[in-house]
Amino acid sequence: MKGQLMHHEPMSRHTSWRAGGCAEKCYRPADLDDFSAFLKSLPEKEPVEVIGLGSNLLVRDGGIRGTVILMHKVLDRLEMDGARIHAQAGVACAKVARFSAQRGWRGSEFLAGIPGTVGGALAMNAGCYGGETWNIVEKVEAIGRDGQVRVRYPEEYEIGYRTVSGPREEWFVSAWFRLERGEGGMDVIKSLLKKRIASQPLEFPNAGSVFRNPEGDHAARLIESCGLKGKQIGGAMVSDKHANFIVNTGNACASDIERLIELVRDTVMKEKGIRLEREVRIIGEAA
Repeated sequence: MKGQLMHHEPMSRHTSWRAGGCAEKCYRPADLDDFSAFLKSLPEKEPVEVIGLGSNLLVRDGGIRGTVILMHKVLDRLEMDGARIHAQAGVACAKVARFSAQRGWRGSEFLAGIPGTVGGALAMNAGCYGGETWNIVEKVEAIGRDGQVRVRYPEEYEIGYRTVSGPREEWFVSAWFRLERGEGGMDVIKSLLKKRIASQPLEFPNAGSVFRNPEGDHAARLIESCGLKGKQIGGAMVSDKHANFIVNTGNACASDIERLIELVRDTVMKEKGIRLEREVRIIGEAA
């Protein structure tokens, strides 16, 4: 193995909420070949989690059994492939948006508002400002537990609003994006980022939108209408800037955040009769 193996690694270092327990093992591959070799070396039933920026993830305080593989800044190649953009899974979404716009391609500007990596965006069909990741995907590469890399196409997955399901125990390692020729992309990106700064609590650790928007409505509106802005459990607080954000005010543990998520969901269900579905993933063991 050419990568870096860590034991009992605090996941608060690798998630945007800056909270959570430790992973039994944490591996940062040197490259794709090393990632493949490492997967092949693992016991057949070893639990594996693959994360990028950890920007849509809550790790419980008891930590993660098994191995976490870190992708950010590992698979980081970003290039033109003919008339397509080819981006590996560890590339930040915002970097893809800028790269495309600077070369006169339009259609990926919304990625500038997604605080994660290409791999994470593919895994959850991330989107914002009217765009969704899989709307611009031509094909992807995915790696299995056997270490084999396979090219797959959108029709091999069930793709919905913030959901993607496909072959089990495969992880995305790159994607080809099909875009359209056009100028003005950087101006659009600057406008979107200005809107994001004005409307989101970026001064606090957070994981982006906590809940999916129910059909025909917005989770933030429902949460705010229940008087939950500013509601706090321990160090976790419903943002008073954007009600669909839960922020770490400085000393939140994962259980504070999870309890507040449950409180918000239960309150909206009780008062509005609408069950909000989580957008963030929660993994790991309770303390």
